[in-house]
Amino acid sequence: MKSVEEQLAYLKKGCMEIILENELKAKLERAIKENRPLRVKAGFDPTAPDIHLGHTVLIRKMKHFQDLGHDVIFLIGDFTGLIGDPSGQSATRPPMTREQININAETYKNQIFKILDPKKTIIDFNSRWLGKLTSFDIIKLTSKYTVARVLERDDFSNRLKSGQPISLHELLYPIMQAYDSVALEADVELGGTDQKFNLLVGRDIQREFRQEPQIVITMPLLEGLDGVEKMSKSLENYVGITEPPNEIYGKIMSISDPLMFRYYELLTDVPISQIEDWQKEIQEETLNPKDLKSRLAGMIVADFWGKAEADKAVQEFDLVFKQKEIPSDLTVHVVDPGKTAESGEVSIIDVLEEILPSRGEAKRMISQGGIYIDGSRIDSIELMLDFKKKNEYVLKIGKRRFYKITSK
Repeated sequence: MKSVEEQLAYLKKGCMEIILENELKAKLERAIKENRPLRVKAGFDPTAPDIHLGHTVLIRKMKHFQDLGHDVIFLIGDFTGLIGDPSGQSATRPPMTREQININAETYKNQIFKILDPKKTIIDFNSRWLGKLTSFDIIKLTSKYTVARVLERDDFSNRLKSGQPISLHELLYPIMQAYDSVALEADVELGGTDQKFNLLVGRDIQREFRQEPQIVITMPLLEGLDGVEKMSKSLENYVGITEPPNEIYGKIMSISDPLMFRYYELLTDVPISQIEDWQKEIQEETLNPKDLKSRLAGMIVADFWGKAEADKAVQEFDLVFKQKEIPSDLTVHVVDPGKTAESGEVSIIDVLEEILPSRGEAKRMISQGGIYIDGSRIDSIELMLDFKKKNEYVLKIGKRRFYKITSK
């Protein structure tokens, strides 16, 4: 193992808070002395099937512990998912069905190994111990914490002040999550800043069970592509790690320069000292920020698809945006034959409706000038594609999406 000082320096990068750093140092010292790796836990409720870059901030920190030889536990909250995490919620979150949880859990398991080493990762499900608790056990567990302490949470207190209801089962969530740490005898628990209260409850409950309290490490919530709101699929400002390489690369190239450095800090292993040097070079105009952003985009693509795909994404981006050419690998979309059966023509709106989420979205994209046919921007929803004159058309939606439109 590396020295305590080396481990601390590596682990602290990007962290928002370590509670308490001196305790972490003591645990690391003991781990070296006794040759016993720390047990590091991070819990994930299977509420969504896809992982985006925002999720990977936490997973990358797990990898950092893994790189140092510690035991990493990726805990899937299949039991607590039935309750629904109230963190940051202004209303009661509907509990998930067992079928939804099982499907999403399997998807998570497949995706995390793009970052974590599958041979060194422990995957567990908290239903393994929470599902065995009797009503007597649960009552005994809840007696170890007070309602007043639970209601100190900002989301709960805000809902009380605004008259929003809080269901009793929501009050159980932080207690159940805390018991996970007891069951796993966790030395460290990782979570986002919005999870701080729950993680601290874990320390309190461990003391009640005469365990040494876990170290709490909180990680920042990653801003989305807009640089303002946290990355979220619902806000459409996200980068999914299973998206095609070209899409990931293009999205990263679209972010602002200040956000680029934030991504370097939280999504790569580039040292802070190097990032600071780059910032200085850009200020002095000795480094082109586009080149640095391209390096970042390539690194992120390589993390999830490999270097060969990253290199191809760079070439494709240069082809489309620097040389203004059409991508070499177009997605083929075949128009519904019924729409061209009589005249051989089909309206652009009908074509877009088959690709975009709705007809309304198609009209909006046209009105905003985001639709191109064969390189020319279109401004009319009345445009007809005549397949008697041409066998195929090249459709461009926005900046990065290209399709070969054919009727055959």
